[in-house]
Amino acid sequence: MEKYYYSKVDLATLCQRPAIRQVNVSAIMEAVRKGGDEAVRGLTKRYDLTEIKDLQVTRRPKISAKLLKALETAASNIEKFHKAQIRQRLTVGTMPGVTCFRESRPIERVGLYIPGGTAPLPSTVLMLGIPAKLAGCKEIVLVTPPAVDDSILAAAEIVGLKQIFQIGGAQAIAALAYGTESVPKVDKICGPGNQYVTAAKMQAQSEGCAIDMPAGPSEVMVIADEQARPDFVAADLLSQAEHGPDSQVVLVCSNPDPILQELEKQLKLLPRQEIAKQALEKSFTLITENLDQAIAFANQYAPEHLILNTANADQLVPQIINAGSVFLGPYSCESAGDYASGTNHTLPTYGYAKAYSGVSIDTFTKQITFQKITRQGAKNIGPTVATIAQAENLIAHKRAMTIRYE
Repeated sequence: MEKYYYSKVDLATLCQRPAIRQVNVSAIMEAVRKGGDEAVRGLTKRYDLTEIKDLQVTRRPKISAKLLKALETAASNIEKFHKAQIRQRLTVGTMPGVTCFRESRPIERVGLYIPGGTAPLPSTVLMLGIPAKLAGCKEIVLVTPPAVDDSILAAAEIVGLKQIFQIGGAQAIAALAYGTESVPKVDKICGPGNQYVTAAKMQAQSEGCAIDMPAGPSEVMVIADEQARPDFVAADLLSQAEHGPDSQVVLVCSNPDPILQELEKQLKLLPRQEIAKQALEKSFTLITENLDQAIAFANQYAPEHLILNTANADQLVPQIINAGSVFLGPYSCESAGDYASGTNHTLPTYGYAKAYSGVSIDTFTKQITFQKITRQGAKNIGPTVATIAQAENLIAHKRAMTIRYE
């Protein structure tokens, strides 16, 4: 990991992520739009080297009792945290006779993309499926590359998801965006993926299908003080680096040497050390003089995951402005949030944490505003409406109001 000093480096340059390779998926999207299931099968054979007869997966999963219990515990925690996010009606009387309120409604049809890649991700099924269910979405469609691992199916069964399709990549996003003979068309697509999936989601969004958020490679920033255990910090950095060669790992502290030495020791023990090495080669350490500098850089960088391994982590909470999810203190590792603490692990990356939130109940709902005006309310608010409408030269607007109170 390259070392930089806070006072001697252009911080804005450090905040620039490695460029994501731009890919064009228009041909794939158009093929699925026109060819439906047949095109999906052909693209799956071409890109996933897999022939599939039935797109939908209906088999029952077989997993160990230990894994089943772990998934059920994680699901319980995730449900507790997300259930508390459900919004109640908000009602405000803005003036006598004028009442405004807002209510939540579920997005009716949503698609969940669960990456395949080098490992199955049943945790992502829980992270997307549970809030979608709690929100009350009428139709939830899950897509994931073949061959579908039993752990994915088990997580879907725990959540209660019935529509599962063995499709991955841009063709899966196209199937959700346009619909096919087998795959229902959805109103919103959620879930992480590679550059092809991301490009397909962005195109789907430009054509009227909503998405959860734009995203790039996964990332973590660890801010450590002098009391932080080097082995804890090194383990956190490597847990992110092993995700993939394009993962971003950032260490911010005043003395990185003990941590980097420990990192080298732990790296040699990893089954995925070659992947982690590639990620670390593109990552860096920022040496700061104090925590104020560290927090300032964190807010400028806007990391997906931010670990505050400091003695006073709780006191730093008000200072955190830009981050996807924050982990406080020495025992709050990112892995806990990735799997089972209850927070969601589908988060904004690539600096989008400055403007986007992670997946929540809000991802699967929209808010509708209502207003009710009584006859007296029309008299109270009418002159205000009429005056503004007249100023904008929208006379029909003015008349619609004045006709009610004159």
